[in-house]
Amino acid sequence: MPDLEQAKKRIEKLRDEIRHHDYLYYALNQPELSDKEYDGLYRELKDTERRYPQFITPDSPTQRVSGEVLKEFKTVRHRMRMFSLDNTYSYDELSEWNERVFKNSGREKAEFVAELKIDGASASLTYENGLFVQGATRGDGEIGEDITLNIKTIRSVPLRLKDNKCFPLPRILEVRGEVYMERNDFELLNKEREKKGEVLFANPRNAAAGSLKLLDPSITAQRKLNCFIHSLGTMAGGRKPATQWEFLDFAKGLGFRVIPVNKLCKDIDEAISYCSEWEKKKEKLNYDIDGMVIKVNSFAQQNKLGFTLRSPRWATAYKFPARQATTEVLAIKLNVGRTGVITPTAELKPVECGGVVIRNATLHNFDEIRRLNIRAGDRVLIERAGEVIPKVVKVVQSRGTQPAEIPSACPVCSGKVVREKEEDVAYRCINPSCPAQLERKVIHFASRTAMDIEGLGEAVAEQLVSKKMICDLADIYFLKKDALLGLELFAEKKADNLRAAIEASKTKGFAKFLFGLGIRHVGEKAAFVLAERFRNIDNLMRASEEALMDIYEIGPVMAESVVAFFRQRTSKELIKKFRKAGLTLSEKVKIGPRILKGKKFVFTGELSEFSRQQAEEIVRDLGAQASSSVSKNTDFVIAGKNPGSKFAKAKALGVKVIDEGEFKKLVEI
Repeated sequence: MPDLEQAKKRIEKLRDEIRHHDYLYYALNQPELSDKEYDGLYRELKDTERRYPQFITPDSPTQRVSGEVLKEFKTVRHRMRMFSLDNTYSYDELSEWNERVFKNSGREKAEFVAELKIDGASASLTYENGLFVQGATRGDGEIGEDITLNIKTIRSVPLRLKDNKCFPLPRILEVRGEVYMERNDFELLNKEREKKGEVLFANPRNAAAGSLKLLDPSITAQRKLNCFIHSLGTMAGGRKPATQWEFLDFAKGLGFRVIPVNKLCKDIDEAISYCSEWEKKKEKLNYDIDGMVIKVNSFAQQNKLGFTLRSPRWATAYKFPARQATTEVLAIKLNVGRTGVITPTAELKPVECGGVVIRNATLHNFDEIRRLNIRAGDRVLIERAGEVIPKVVKVVQSRGTQPAEIPSACPVCSGKVVREKEEDVAYRCINPSCPAQLERKVIHFASRTAMDIEGLGEAVAEQLVSKKMICDLADIYFLKKDALLGLELFAEKKADNLRAAIEASKTKGFAKFLFGLGIRHVGEKAAFVLAERFRNIDNLMRASEEALMDIYEIGPVMAESVVAFFRQRTSKELIKKFRKAGLTLSEKVKIGPRILKGKKFVFTGELSEFSRQQAEEIVRDLGAQASSSVSKNTDFVIAGKNPGSKFAKAKALGVKVIDEGEFKKLVEI
């Protein structure tokens, strides 16, 4: 038993250390550890909890990401209504609001707290005895949606509150805050979505709000959301702060992240001056703000002022004036992104806006064109409000006659354009040889998980496409050494190495070839399943949607995408060229023992003797299925070093968990 007691103490010590460093990093922006040192603590905690799962608790730093995928969000009734704020748009309106505060509070002089108005998504966080128990959206103010699992993924939200000497932990504490995404994280997210062929988010606010409404918390965890706490909702037990300024200090002491530049102002003039200061320097922040929130500081005065039907009388939002201008739409152009998504753009008569000359503005998608009812020739209002790319706000004068139509053919290659789902706002070109998409497709095709053509990276792909030495993927196999030597990147040895890698890739196998084609919605696992079921390219090209959906892992969206891809004339011609080049377009039938037929395996953690991909191929060769998620139907979970939430879920479901050594014995390696 002494080992158990020591393990428990070590786990508690590691948790306290990690919570302390999370607070320093996320709440105070004052890290004391390097990333490597922090990761070492986190890995030790995960490893110790894996060995002693009886000590895992919901508030452990390792339990932020749940393995559970929700079917739907439950509704939550707020303990106290989440009101919205009235807006003011000028300093005169702010002064008028102050006069109403003075009059309605019994002519008492008021202090104010001026806070940055974060452009994000409102959320309510509830704690019981210091432990986080529920997160909810604002909803209609009375009823929101339970987003507890998604809120837990936000590292700046404490799962256990810090003890506060001045304010004992209340029995129940509900606070309100704003969930947002920093600009650099937003840009990285959109780059990743572009690579995957997904519709881009319009701005960080939409990205944050959309991420909170995902049913799979593991995806939310990848979005790097953040949260500032700004208001007290309800509190039971403990000593309640007397003012908003005291609450912010109280919240900070409990471990919450609070906006560091909030200001206590002695009167409305000081608050207005602070609004003016941040209006000038808001672009220096790494997150979007669209104004300031001014609150009466005293809670006693707030109670006296009360609420209207929809808003508190003791707080208002001052909205920064957007940088706007009017100009004429010269044309509506269609741009094809590297994933085939067609994005309409308004070409504008040049106009100065916010110190920059604007010539183009995004229209996002064709639904937005319909909403705006915009045409070439119209006079429009454009706005730059935090985003680098300006947007069209509205048509102020309709002059155009010809509406912008959704193209039936790609404006670059004349290939087929599809809208894959009724609710999808994106139209895309699905021609695999579309020049606008080709560079990205070449990089993907040559990647290690696809055809593994070493030496065919981004710089080489860009040159080959720009010089028109590659006009479709199959052209890779017809590159001549002399032509490569004509490029600035190549000398004799490099050209020989690339040609050898291209030649070696011809026998990588049907599954890797299918994945390399970049068929929409067909990932690495799906490519393997298709290759195993249909055995060769001819069988797959003839397959109907019904035949594809007979496969357990293939749904209607993927089936439709596969059929649409191979139905195209350009796809059929591309396959002919690959045949001519001598690629292996069939899967060898494995005749080895099928000792694991029908079994389902899940791998988690780091394996030491082979990669995850190799391990999955081993069990598939033996007749088993390799899955990415644990369920009650899973037969074995193989846990390597530092296993994730799948390990805990397997334990909870009673699924058999074995280590790498036991796995090797099982498969007779």
